[in-house]
Amino acid sequence: MLRTAAWPPSATDVDAPALERSAGRLSETHADRLAFARAVASTTPPLASGTAGRFFGTLAAVAAADVALARTVEPHLDALGILAQAGVDAPAGTTWGVFAAEAPGLRLEATEQQDGTVLLHGTKPWCSLASTLSHALVTAHSGDERRLVAVDLRQDGVVAHDDAWVARGMPDVPSGPVDFDGVRAQPVGDPGWYLTRPGFAWGGIGVAACWWGGAVGLGRTLRALAEERPASELLQAALGATVLDLADAESALAEAACTIDDARAGPEGSVPDWPLLAQSVRSRVRRAVDAVRERVVSTIGPAPLTADASVAARVADLELYVLQDHGARDLARIGRIVVERGGVAW
Repeated sequence: MLRTAAWPPSATDVDAPALERSAGRLSETHADRLAFARAVASTTPPLASGTAGRFFGTLAAVAAADVALARTVEPHLDALGILAQAGVDAPAGTTWGVFAAEAPGLRLEATEQQDGTVLLHGTKPWCSLASTLSHALVTAHSGDERRLVAVDLRQDGVVAHDDAWVARGMPDVPSGPVDFDGVRAQPVGDPGWYLTRPGFAWGGIGVAACWWGGAVGLGRTLRALAEERPASELLQAALGATVLDLADAESALAEAACTIDDARAGPEGSVPDWPLLAQSVRSRVRRAVDAVRERVVSTIGPAPLTADASVAARVADLELYVLQDHGARDLARIGRIVVERGGVAW
């Protein structure tokens, strides 16, 4: 699956066929998906300088088998990596999410306690699998800053609203709001640490790796149809364009993995602009994935989308998943970064 030579050496440790076979044998129960996430975490080092190729390749391979499964695995791995960066151990057997989104009219407050913990009051939006996870890393407002806390979701005072999730994409990964009413949590890092560390940008690239893997699965659907109908130039042209789009997205991810794996503390000015890199990669991958999805849907026609549950699910799951990128707003973010501090050769 990993084809370009641009991948760093750490990517050679990814056994994509084995990951896809394991993922393909799973049932669709939350328990099985979370057990798979724990199993992947047990053999995948946290995302860091020196492991990025393996980390991104692993996520892409899982998504190539099952997009919704990757949506379960990715935040668990991300949370464990964040905890490792903060020097905090995750309790054995736990399953994790990362709830860091904000939404108008909703606010989660963290009130510091004398014992060093915080109490959470308020509502957090977009909390994937909150009703089935054991723990989560959650961002909350503490004065004028946002801080990260680790919370046991099995406490009284945690109410997940799965019924608010009516999406047709990833219906088995409910991501409704969660109410916190006096819930105790443990701070992770100093206020502001979560958003300013390089790992925040690196984790965003991990999500893009899932998008690319999901699109690879659609490319395989198109290739199989082209092989069945070798006389169809329409299918061959669509497949050729898809090959190029997927290669462009893979190159963006592989180059980013190399940059992360090569990162070292050095003289001032030598550290990459991680936010610019991450957003550039995410936008490049999203553009390629959107093109692949739209092309495959228009080329294969309605039959696979109405008769093949796996194809229909992949299209719907991927369409929703890439909306974690904010399209033109994130392109504007790239523009602002370049205007304010450069970052491009021209």
